[in-house]
Amino acid sequence: QVHLVESGGGLVQPGGSLRLSCAASGGNFSINTMAWHRQVPGKQRELVAQITHDDTNYADSVKGRFTISRGDAKNTVYLQMNGLILEDTAVYYCYADGTAGLTFFYKFTAWGRGTQVTVSS
Repeated sequence: QVHLVESGGGLVQPGGSLRLSCAASGGNFSINTMAWHRQVPGKQRELVAQITHDDTNYADSVKGRFTISRGDAKNTVYLQMNGLILEDTAVYYCYADGTAGLTFFYKFTAWGRGTQVTVSS
């Protein structure tokens, strides 16, 4: 089973920066898409950014401020967040999908437990 672990959340002032990291582990797998979503209480979880091989996609609200990238091993994903605003406050979740298995292969989706990002003065 593929597990995702996020790190890098915290408290930052408006205009500041944070870098989130997410690492995947657990057996033999190949990741297709990795992404960051976020959720605030009372609202639906929303896509922030995703990366598939070399293609990236961003929510309009973060374009020009956030950058998603993958590590050399392709089982890690980062979210560089610059110019943070109050509305960026949320729990950020890492997401991955792909194929796993050794002799029998199956598609998987996985979510991390989330990391809190709080933007406040």
